[in-house]
Amino acid sequence: MKRFLLLTAVLGLVVPMAHAQTAPKQKIVVTDLTRIKQVSSIKTSPDGKQAVYTLTTIEPDAEKKEEYEYKTHLYLTGLKPGTSKALTHGSESARQPDWSPDGKSIAFARTVKGKSQIFVMPLDGGEAWQLTRLSYGASSPQWSPDGKRILFTVNASLSEILKDSILNPGRAVPVWSLEKPGFANNDFIKPDKTVKANPDGSLAEIRAYLSKDVEDKKAKVINRLNFQGESTTEPELSFTHLYSIEVKENATARPLTRGFYSFRAPVWMPDGQGVLAVTDRDTLRHPDREQDAALVWLAADGSGKRLNLLSEPGRTYSAPAISPDGRRLVLLTSSAQGVNVGQLAVASLSGTTVSDFQTVAFDRAAGSLKWGMTSVAGPKKKTGASTPAYAVFFTAPSNGGVPLYQLDPATRQVTQLSDFNSGVSAFDLAGNQVVFAKTEVANPSELYLAGLTGASVEKPLTTQAVKLSNHNDWVTGKALSFPEKRTYRNSKGQTVEYWIMKPTAIAGSNTAAPARKFPLLLNMHGGPTAMWGPGEASMWHEFQYFCAQGYGIVYANPRGSGGYGVDFQRANVKDWGTGPTEDVLAAATDAAREAWVDTSRQVITGGSYAGYLTAWIVAHDNRFKAAFSQRGVYDLTTFMGEGNAWRLVPNYFGGYPWQKQAEEVLESNSPYTFVEKIRTPLLIKHGENDLRTGVIQSEMMYKSLKILGRPVEYVRMPGGTHELSRSGNVRQRIDRMLRIYEFFERYVGEKNSRQ
Repeated sequence: MKRFLLLTAVLGLVVPMAHAQTAPKQKIVVTDLTRIKQVSSIKTSPDGKQAVYTLTTIEPDAEKKEEYEYKTHLYLTGLKPGTSKALTHGSESARQPDWSPDGKSIAFARTVKGKSQIFVMPLDGGEAWQLTRLSYGASSPQWSPDGKRILFTVNASLSEILKDSILNPGRAVPVWSLEKPGFANNDFIKPDKTVKANPDGSLAEIRAYLSKDVEDKKAKVINRLNFQGESTTEPELSFTHLYSIEVKENATARPLTRGFYSFRAPVWMPDGQGVLAVTDRDTLRHPDREQDAALVWLAADGSGKRLNLLSEPGRTYSAPAISPDGRRLVLLTSSAQGVNVGQLAVASLSGTTVSDFQTVAFDRAAGSLKWGMTSVAGPKKKTGASTPAYAVFFTAPSNGGVPLYQLDPATRQVTQLSDFNSGVSAFDLAGNQVVFAKTEVANPSELYLAGLTGASVEKPLTTQAVKLSNHNDWVTGKALSFPEKRTYRNSKGQTVEYWIMKPTAIAGSNTAAPARKFPLLLNMHGGPTAMWGPGEASMWHEFQYFCAQGYGIVYANPRGSGGYGVDFQRANVKDWGTGPTEDVLAAATDAAREAWVDTSRQVITGGSYAGYLTAWIVAHDNRFKAAFSQRGVYDLTTFMGEGNAWRLVPNYFGGYPWQKQAEEVLESNSPYTFVEKIRTPLLIKHGENDLRTGVIQSEMMYKSLKILGRPVEYVRMPGGTHELSRSGNVRQRIDRMLRIYEFFERYVGEKNSRQ
């Protein structure tokens, strides 16, 4: 026996191996946020044997201690496990890759001196070289079908276009009014350059002086309706234009579009002679007021020729995709007003003529529309050769996941190819296979390959797929909590889905009577049209972190959520508070029946619309010991003026604050109306630069509760925007989660459970 122990100690074989097999898994910690890597922007090679994709990581900032940076770089895979390799490196990110038709090069965007520019990387050796050098920058490259040109987008401000003789031949002014009071036309934007700025001079000289103050950023003059961006006010309009450039060094980029309009979602026609794009339908209306959108054809030679293909008052068109043979078109359409879901539609395409336009009976919000080959060959020609059979593939949030779907354009039948328990966040086709990024509870993001033949709801391709990457392999050493799905029938007769997650410490236990009980956290989503579930990526870390900290979690998709059809999504119109509260509290009540839950230690949180819902609930229900309301809306009347998401007011509540029929609905639906009833300890958080909901919303609520002497604390995040919890400053994202945990521990921590 002594000899055996001596051998094992010397050789180091038996004991360490046994230990490795039984080593306990570690809890998810807050800084694991920085270890998550996200796969996206997948593009397969023309021969279907390779794929390029982007990988976004969080890296320590080399110049700022305790700060982090987001980095995105290109990776190439041979579609076999273990073949992924980085194509780009360095401090500047690379993004938006696109293959050349011959498969020998990749175009992508990279920032140079603060501006995005297009680069081309040859895959047979050599460094990537810079193709564009535009002062406006260049983004979203797309190779032409013949591989000789690249289509891309630029963004230019109104003042830049006014001075640009190429984008604005003749130095014209907009035909629509810039809505400056006291001026019947737009001549004021073409000042007399001979007039010198003089504060003590003539009216013309005073106007020149005031204009200089604007140029020197001493003043912002606002006349536009949509002047609030995400993080700062934007008095000046900007426009997205399309350019093309030959793929050779020192080539000159030429615009395909000009003037004071924006062009979105461009796609090459298969013949390379034209481009389809989406733009404002009415060119005589101010862009801030025009909500209709038209589908147009644009000449690819830069002549400026334009044809309207689809244009109808009160409607929008988006996301066009053309079949490889140029004969079919698929896109999304919806009403321009109200609460809607983009509806799939297919049409025949012959040159520049659209016909046989038909909508598809699919009641979800489709996205990422791509054409590919079906697994069934088309009818044979007289020569004996079969014609290609094309299908449309797309994703859509649904029932807690983001499945991949296939649309047969001939029959307009939709087939679900993957499950609700995972999410396809990006994909591309490679023959009869699909390369995709998947998120699931077991792993936040990896690259997979699966065959399309035979895939269905019963045989989801996500469960049969081959895993190609191991970017988040560190997760295998972590203890995770897996959600249990349940349903509830609400007072409208709708089925509400919700999930319960056990604390990690008992996640794998089926013990009826656990040794100790745990607090329960009701976590709610915003939107209100967002959707959560096991296939939704944004909450992966937060859910696992709080379960690791000893909290059980319940989350639901109440009426008004996306992912359940347009009727469900509209079920909270004129009812943001009472109805959704019924749904989420029903889920919380059911979760509280679990044997492991300490019903005296329940807490609640939510952000954006769910920040609103958090405040509403604690003003109407007293079960929660503490609440955290994040970047919320609390007074719908002031929200009209403070947030850039202000159109939610007329769309959901049927009018504006000055209209009596809407005024009463807005007041009765505002949590601020019931501020005196809030007695639950409340932590309020808002980003100082958040203009989607507006910081005064939180400060009204905080100040009022403070005056009332209620337990309330307010946290402003310097520089923070509405995206703080998802893509904002990493240190602030960590601070946010720790702040939630610390505040809740004041009221439901372990020491409180013994008092």
